[in-house]
Amino acid sequence: MNNKPTKSIALISVHGDPAVEIGKEEAGGQNVYVRHVGEELARQGWKVDMFTRASGAHQPRIVEHAPNCRTIRLVAGPEEFVPRDEIFGYRHQFVEALLKFKEKEGLDYSLIHTNYWISGWVGLELKRRLSLPVVHTYHSLGAVKYKSVSTIPMIASTRLKVEKDCLETDDCIVATSPQEQEHMRSLVSAKGKIKIIPCGTDIEHFGGIDREEARVLLGFESDAKVVLYVGRFDKRKGIETLVRAVNASEWRDDPRLKLVIGGGSRPGQSDGIERERIERIVNELGLAEKTLFPGRIGDRELPIYYAAADVCVVPSHYEPFGLVAIEAMASGTPVIASDVGGLQFTVVSEETGLLAPPKDFESFAVAIDRILSNPEWRDFLGRNARKRVEKKFSWKGVASQLGTLYAQLIEETEAVPLGSVSA
Repeated sequence: MNNKPTKSIALISVHGDPAVEIGKEEAGGQNVYVRHVGEELARQGWKVDMFTRASGAHQPRIVEHAPNCRTIRLVAGPEEFVPRDEIFGYRHQFVEALLKFKEKEGLDYSLIHTNYWISGWVGLELKRRLSLPVVHTYHSLGAVKYKSVSTIPMIASTRLKVEKDCLETDDCIVATSPQEQEHMRSLVSAKGKIKIIPCGTDIEHFGGIDREEARVLLGFESDAKVVLYVGRFDKRKGIETLVRAVNASEWRDDPRLKLVIGGGSRPGQSDGIERERIERIVNELGLAEKTLFPGRIGDRELPIYYAAADVCVVPSHYEPFGLVAIEAMASGTPVIASDVGGLQFTVVSEETGLLAPPKDFESFAVAIDRILSNPEWRDFLGRNARKRVEKKFSWKGVASQLGTLYAQLIEETEAVPLGSVSA
């Protein structure tokens, strides 16, 4: 690693606040990724500032997470929740606020790492104005997303252009799986540098409690058949597919069957509306007595829920990686996931879980039945899942790979003769 005193980096996540409670609206995998990467990079010797947009007037402007790692909330637009596609309208304000903070604090960053396309635009502008190396992680590709939705938003063309510009202009794009890299090349551009560095999980946080103990803590019967979903209430997450799969399961009328749908929501907001829709489907199918909605599951409780489950289901229409899958796997719980995107890389079908076609509830039902009906195979899959996470997906390893990439790009930038970098 570069040992010069130029190891300050800016992680930018405009709409995904690293300091917000996970499970709230617009808080999910990206927030977890940025927060854990930032904290681990700080432990490895980097000074990390994580910039996001202030979404509440009473939020602290700076949150210190650990020595040399903090979240900085910039005022860009109204200090309230704004849907992510509308945040793009405040991009110029965000850039100016970041530059003002940098100047006021006398900060000099050596590299910028942006997350999601809105932050990607910010990174492109900062690269132009500061001549710094920029790394970008997409978290979700518009070119893939728009294939799976019935209504294309007005901002689609803008997003697609920004994503293409990032790949062709930034110093390096981080793909979280080989599948995401392939999508970048086939759907975005043949130009640009891509490096595969997966997402990670805290392998010490998960896997420290067994199924029996977890069920006692949650008040579940020891012989229950527990099917778990964890994540946001969002149509693209495929929760309806899971509910209909449970309804089609051969275990459907067994009193031991329990479906747990964990995730935060706010009445009147998009996630609250989706939760109400899912609850209506649950009631219409007569599954209310078998279904538990625990709300947002906090960090302390999350390992307990994963451990208590026979299987964790990730029925997303698309995921570039899928953090929930590796959290469950780290807990020794097999995963049934949609056969899409990075989930094809995270979950090894027949070894750590099963893959099923997205939106195909009948295939998900068959997969659920296979695991619930064979406890010995369930445990075999769970052991393999834990081993795979330990080998490939620790945050320490992910941050180490990112740090090596950062150091290389910083060194390459510093080696460029003065005056040869265009403004």
